[in-house]
Amino acid sequence: MFEILFLGTSASAPSAKRGLSAQIVKHDEYRFLVDCGEGTQRQILQSGIGFKQLTRILLTHGHLDHILGLAGLMSTFMRWEAIEQLEIFGGKATLDRVRTLIYDVVLRGQKPPMALYFREIGPGVLFEGENFTVSAFPVTHRGPDCLGYCFEEKARRPFLNDRATALGVPFGPERRLLVEGQAITLADGRVVTPDEVLGPLQRGAKLVVVGDTGRTDDLLEPAQSADALVIEATYLEEEAEMARQFAHMTARGAAELAKQAGVRNLILTHISRRYREKDVLAEAQAVFPNTVVARDFDNFIIKRE
Repeated sequence: MFEILFLGTSASAPSAKRGLSAQIVKHDEYRFLVDCGEGTQRQILQSGIGFKQLTRILLTHGHLDHILGLAGLMSTFMRWEAIEQLEIFGGKATLDRVRTLIYDVVLRGQKPPMALYFREIGPGVLFEGENFTVSAFPVTHRGPDCLGYCFEEKARRPFLNDRATALGVPFGPERRLLVEGQAITLADGRVVTPDEVLGPLQRGAKLVVVGDTGRTDDLLEPAQSADALVIEATYLEEEAEMARQFAHMTARGAAELAKQAGVRNLILTHISRRYREKDVLAEAQAVFPNTVVARDFDNFIIKRE
């Protein structure tokens, strides 16, 4: 199960009710900040989630409305909050711009207040936990090295408690050993194997997060069968030509991707001030009914049914 908390959902510039792009994806004790638009530190404070475990930042691309908040966040870490290390992931062009922002503008000769690592990445797995992975994939937008991110739980075989109880497996370390794939010997000498108490292999939850994008045909594979797809909807179809000009997506285009890729839920973000939320939602739901438009501080649970 993943959770995603939206800290900023506006496109290009903040509005009265929406901050700039930033989301926190959570899985167990892990937290990942995806993009860090201007004002993100205040949104973190207002959300109540805190700074302590925000040690990994994933950047979709280097446009200012997705990275400017790193300056304020670093300033906060210098004066108010303490973390031991910070990893910033992104493509080469993105990280080059972020280095300039942090070292030339914020630090100006000072040392970072924590161990600071810039992780240059391309397509592929960038983080692997015990039961989930985070992967990057290429996205087409203005400029090089634009990325999206896929958070996916590893497939597993569920433990069948009723079957284990019927076989006389006691609660405790014996069940843990069976889950780990080891056979056990019961007190009466009977051997119980994992195959006797584990169900068929089941795929875990899949959350796909796309930043700004001007195409969807190259997103069909990474978005395939996602339990939730998060993607921009900067324009409505009536201004599709402008969307193409600036390499952005319409609400209808995002919905068509969701339908073609067979996702379960579509969450739209990066909403322009020029449109009413209900119009963005109506355009998308006409194609893909299971659509919502995210608002700042909305929190969604993403799990595999």
